[in-house]
Amino acid sequence: MTQRDKLIQLFDSSTILRSQQITRRGIDPKTIQRMVEQQEIARIGRGLYALPGRETSSNYSLVEAQCVVPSGVVCLFSALAFHGIGTQMPRRVHIAIRRRSHIPAVGDHPIHIHTFSESSFSEGVEEHELDGTMVRVYSPAKTVADCFKFRGTIGIDVAIEALRDTAQSKKASVQDILHFAEVCRVKSVMQPYMEAIYT
Repeated sequence: MTQRDKLIQLFDSSTILRSQQITRRGIDPKTIQRMVEQQEIARIGRGLYALPGRETSSNYSLVEAQCVVPSGVVCLFSALAFHGIGTQMPRRVHIAIRRRSHIPAVGDHPIHIHTFSESSFSEGVEEHELDGTMVRVYSPAKTVADCFKFRGTIGIDVAIEALRDTAQSKKASVQDILHFAEVCRVKSVMQPYMEAIYT
C-alpha cells in the first residue's frame, strides 16, 4: 500500500486529521504536501486536513472547532444546540478555554472563544466521539449554569429558555443544575427562576 493510499484510508475513521496523526502513521510530510497540491486532500487550517467535497455530518463544525482549539470545550449556544436544548441556532461554534491561557488563532474558522475560570472550565465536561474525533462538550446542567453566568453577553432570555427546556425535557436533574449554579457562582441569580419553573 502506498503512502497516498494509507492517507486516504485514514479518512475512513475521521473526517478531519491533524498533521501529527498522519505523520505518526509513517506518512511523509512531502506526501501530504503533494496530495494538497494535487487537490486530493484539502488543508482546512494550520495542520488540519480533510477530503475535499466529502459529505459532512451535522456535527462537522464541532469536530472542526475541536481540532482548531484542541484544549477547548464546546459551550453556551453550541452546547445547547448539541444537546437539543432551546431554539438557538448558532452561526459560530462557541468554545471555552481556560482564563489566562493562550488564545489560539482561529483564522477563518467560525469560532467564538470564551474564557472560563479554572473551576468553571474543568467541571461538567462530557466527551463525545463525533466523526471519529473526541469532542468535549459541557453537560446540559453545566451549560444552563454557564448561560446564566454569561447572561450579560448572550441574554437572560436565552438562559431562562435553556433552564425551562432542560426542566421540561428532563435532560438534567435539579440537583445537577444547582451544583453547577454553585460552581459558576450564579445560584442566587438562578434561584427565583428555578423556583418558578420547578414548582
